[in-house]
Amino acid sequence: MWYGNHMRLPIILPIALAAIVSLAPPAPAPATEGDAPPAAEANWPAWRGPRGDGTSLDPHVPVKFDAEKDAAWKTPIPGKGHASPIIWGDRLFLVTALEDPEGVRALLCLDRKSGEILWQREVLAAPLEKIHRLNSYASSTPATDGERVYVSFLDKDKMFIAAYDFAGEKLWEARPGVFSSVHGYCSSPILWGEKLIVNGDHDGDAYLVALDRKSGETLWKIDRPNKTRSYCTPIIREIGGRTQMLLSGSKCVASYDPDTGAQHWIVDGPTEQYVASLVYNGEYVFLTCGFPERHFMAIDPTGTGNVTESHVAWHVQKHCSYVPSPVAIGPYFLVVDDSGYASCFEAKTGERHWMEKIGRGHSASMLTANGLAYFLADSGTLTVVKPGADFQVAAVSELGEEAYASPAVSRGQLFIRGDRHLFCFGQER
Repeated sequence: MWYGNHMRLPIILPIALAAIVSLAPPAPAPATEGDAPPAAEANWPAWRGPRGDGTSLDPHVPVKFDAEKDAAWKTPIPGKGHASPIIWGDRLFLVTALEDPEGVRALLCLDRKSGEILWQREVLAAPLEKIHRLNSYASSTPATDGERVYVSFLDKDKMFIAAYDFAGEKLWEARPGVFSSVHGYCSSPILWGEKLIVNGDHDGDAYLVALDRKSGETLWKIDRPNKTRSYCTPIIREIGGRTQMLLSGSKCVASYDPDTGAQHWIVDGPTEQYVASLVYNGEYVFLTCGFPERHFMAIDPTGTGNVTESHVAWHVQKHCSYVPSPVAIGPYFLVVDDSGYASCFEAKTGERHWMEKIGRGHSASMLTANGLAYFLADSGTLTVVKPGADFQVAAVSELGEEAYASPAVSRGQLFIRGDRHLFCFGQER
């Protein structure tokens, strides 16, 4: 995810009072309601993985690496972008902006085993939009269903969506709505059944839209309240007998039916603009945001209608994250704010067990694997922490270049997009 993607100085502060814990990974947490089946763990098909929340059930994900000695491969990537890699089988897909005079945005396909670039396709040539200093021109992570790869960019004043097959042939393109934001564009598509769903929150007639993934035809399109820019990717869960598409942004937190776009419930506020995606632990939906005020919030997602006064379980406002999306691990909720303060909460009560400075700028969203929490700083420092009442650091690794994209996992390997290269760490399982 973008937004917190600017070039901060590569300085990392010492980690204070941290106990180094055993690197032997605990068993992965059991799958919760709405989780993908274990077979999907070979693939990382969209933003934040198969569940859209940064969780990996793979017990073999590397905890520590030496960037020079331990990389299975390291591939130079043309252009710039903060979108994450996605993986299906032996193919890895990545988008980039070449930032040439024509404003070319491209889709790359790599061999996941070797890192070789197999093909590169020009998706769009359009004027480069005005962006926030933390954004990029290729910040929307693609999605794949194993047959097609779906990409999302801004074409002047319109959202641009396109589908490619695995050979790099364009199958369709669509412009399902206008989009206007002084901060630029970042809407990562998600898949639900035969639908491709994209968030169109912007400073205008904001909307959510579902496209037919085979043709690009619009299947439903609904208005969003408040007409305010936000950049959140929804998650979808089965909760309380309802399929809920959960989304923050545009001055609210809301749940929708992804089949029809009908709204289940809404919480007003608590602020104006949002970047981080929600997470769900089987009981509460967790929010972190935003601008101009920052908040953490736990919401009971079983309500109907406006539940602002009835279904907020807890709410705090200290060192909250705007850009990095959080993770929920067992009884804990973990997050890092944009300035590098990491926190661990008791998920049920909102009690903050600890808050520690682990570096400076953080933009990438968090990953959880091996029962551990992975924090990737803009400087390229990866700090891995054991959730719990005490602050315990499992490992610290240096990528050797800046990094703003969220990591991906597949078959026991960890993939990190740096400012200049794509890295693969670990042995394929």
